[in-house]
Amino acid sequence: MSESNRILELQVNDADEMHALGIRLAHEFRAGDLVVLVGPLGAGKTTLTRGIGEGLHAIGNVSSPTFVIARTHQRESSSVPMVHVDAYRLGSADELDDLDIDFANSIVIVEWGKGMLDGVSENWLEVEIAREIAVVESEDEADVREVKISGFGDRWKAVTF
Repeated sequence: MSESNRILELQVNDADEMHALGIRLAHEFRAGDLVVLVGPLGAGKTTLTRGIGEGLHAIGNVSSPTFVIARTHQRESSSVPMVHVDAYRLGSADELDDLDIDFANSIVIVEWGKGMLDGVSENWLEVEIAREIAVVESEDEADVREVKISGFGDRWKAVTF
């Protein structure tokens, strides 16, 4: 397993900020990139992926591929597709590999992919989203996310967002 390199740690206050973070991240992605999203149900993984899709100019509605497991989105003005995978129902890296995704020539976003990367790639970006309840100035509770982005492998050593 590769050593991780913490690239970014930040607080995201709402769905609009999570979407904007996805757009920001997308500008660094290229063919062969594997992005693993980690977090509980409702953390914002699909919202982040929608932002990535917008930033990559993905064609079609980017939604959770829970029932189809993987959805490929062609992109405007690019031959490199974005593949959105929901690995929740997969049991192993072998099952992820069985999807026959062209990892080398795609940008692959995998929700629920932690622990499923053995042998899939030596380089990946992990985005960990933790839900936290924070008290804001008005004493109301806000649903805040703590986002930690770590790179694994040489691809991510010099990348900053």
